Amino acid sequence: MSKDKHTAEIINRKVRYEYSTIQSFEAGVVLKGTEVKSLRKGNAQMVDAFCVFENGELYLRNLHIAEYELGTVYNHEPKRTRKLLLKKAELKKISKRVTEKGMTVVPYRIYFSDRGFVKMEILLAQGKKSYDKRDSIKDRDVKRDLARMKKELG
Repeated sequence: MSKDKHTAEIINRKVRYEYSTIQSFEAGVVLKGTEVKSLRKGNAQMVDAFCVFENGELYLRNLHIAEYELGTVYNHEPKRTRKLLLKKAELKKISKRVTEKGMTVVPYRIYFSDRGFVKMEILLAQGKKSYDKRDSIKDRDVKRDLARMKKELG
């Protein structure tokens, strides 16, 4: 396979603004063939996606993967629940931390591994307060101004 097929990457940019990251994990995702083909074209939206524990396993909800246009009757449902594949030790660690107040598991990015498998980076995160959000906006503006000044001088 050519290298350009593995470059599709979907990122939920809102996560870095809404949450403080504590730890990240790499998880496999159980997908159907048409979902993988649609992901290779970059046809997915993670805006409303979230992770939830059911029977000791982690599932991904509300990830919208557009139907594959060449898929026939075998096409998938765009917002179906998908299972995330993690090691048992990681699942126990995450579920233990999620029971703490304010902790959550957030899907951050979908990408293709070197071997061509679909992987998802999930973050163990804590929701930011409104003043934390203002601080992150202020920091971003300061960095942008500094970069602008460096560009003008150099």
